[in-house]
Amino acid sequence: PMANQNVTFDVASGAPYAVNLNIYGGANFSDKFTIINPDGTAFRLDTGDSGNWTGSAAISKSVAIGATLGVTQAFTVGITSAAGGVLTLSLNTTQTRNLKPGRYVYDILVSSGSTVYNIVNGNVLVNAGIATDP
Repeated sequence: PMANQNVTFDVASGAPYAVNLNIYGGANFSDKFTIINPDGTAFRLDTGDSGNWTGSAAISKSVAIGATLGVTQAFTVGITSAAGGVLTLSLNTTQTRNLKPGRYVYDILVSSGSTVYNIVNGNVLVNAGIATDP
């Protein structure tokens, strides 16, 4: 089943919400994020500076505190309810199989025109698949 994350994002502070993720090598990964404003209303992804917002997200291998090796894998970001502030991150089985086990960092950005917000970031633990196909 897909995980569901409720995320409060305050445009005034601009600070991303922290959510840690687990990804299993060789398995499909999908996680739904519902972005809400501090007053409890949906963060509208259909009313940006230049119309609809677009999303992007990437994972990077964490090599030391504060250091990364650059983008390791981009997530597919789908906006599943623009009016409801809902977006989904996903990776397919080939993409997760190609990730080496270990600790990574990621972030989710949304942009409209020249406005870009880092909505969510956190750590990712990538676990190797244990079982193999018969």
